[in-house]
Amino acid sequence: MANSAKVDALQKPSGIDYKKYYLFGYNLLQTIGWSAILFQFILYCVSPSNKSLYETVKCTLNVFQNAAVLEVLHAATGMVKSNPILTAFQVASRVIVVCAILLATYSARDSWGLPLALTAWSITEIIRYSNYTLNLINSVPYVLKYLRYTTFIVLYPVGITGELLCIWAAQEEVGKGFLYSIDLPNKYNFAFNYQHLLWFLMLLYIPLFPQLYLHMFSQRKKVLKSSKQKSS
Repeated sequence: MANSAKVDALQKPSGIDYKKYYLFGYNLLQTIGWSAILFQFILYCVSPSNKSLYETVKCTLNVFQNAAVLEVLHAATGMVKSNPILTAFQVASRVIVVCAILLATYSARDSWGLPLALTAWSITEIIRYSNYTLNLINSVPYVLKYLRYTTFIVLYPVGITGELLCIWAAQEEVGKGFLYSIDLPNKYNFAFNYQHLLWFLMLLYIPLFPQLYLHMFSQRKKVLKSSKQKSS
């Protein structure tokens, strides 16, 4: 009997789901972080200071937007049921805007693209991450799920417009100053034009945006239909 009890004790799972705790903490922190970004943005609009909008949100934005790179790893390793390729495209566009555009140029920070992007990004991410957080404890209210799969209809195009305006402003500055570019001849026999790269990035939005946008519509139909069936 004693030996049998020991075997049963060894076979029983510990009951601690570390993956679930990690994902809960990650999504909760992201919800708080993007709420802080939205608060900073609103505070700037209501009571402008000597700081620019970019300087106001710079630190918080860099931390929490770059932390989204972990989502690609979550999808790639199977921690979450998301398409890693689509996730990578969604995350990459924002990380590029934050790190390769806003950090690298001044004109992008002063363009209308930044407030547009911040509006769309922050509202979308607060809804999305809070949805993920509550889903891990099976407590997502229908209204939050509805917002998750409805607000993107307006916010996604607004965010894309903001990103493109930032890139457009940046490419003008880069072109005028030949910034971050390498011209021939040089000892490495290598040429690089950062402005041309930014043009290429803008062109990528043409095939990628419709795919991601339509994917969200298909997800919306599936998720909201499933929720209605469960409630009925």
